[in-house]
Amino acid sequence: MAFNLNRLKAERVARGYTQAQFANKLHMSREAYAKRESGKVNISVEEFANILRALGYDTRNMSIFFCS
Repeated sequence: MAFNLNRLKAERVARGYTQAQFANKLHMSREAYAKRESGKVNISVEEFANILRALGYDTRNMSIFFCS
């Protein structure tokens, strides 16, 4: 299973966050977040948990962020 970065971006945009705003919510720089959203840097498990919380999801809904 692979992480669906397009879904991550779509969820962020759907909630009206710019990369800078969302990165701030995650306590990281926009540049650090942009590298993760673009796939240049892998998203850690802890970061993924923070992203889920910031988007208002819980672990029961995390499968939408993966593709086979």
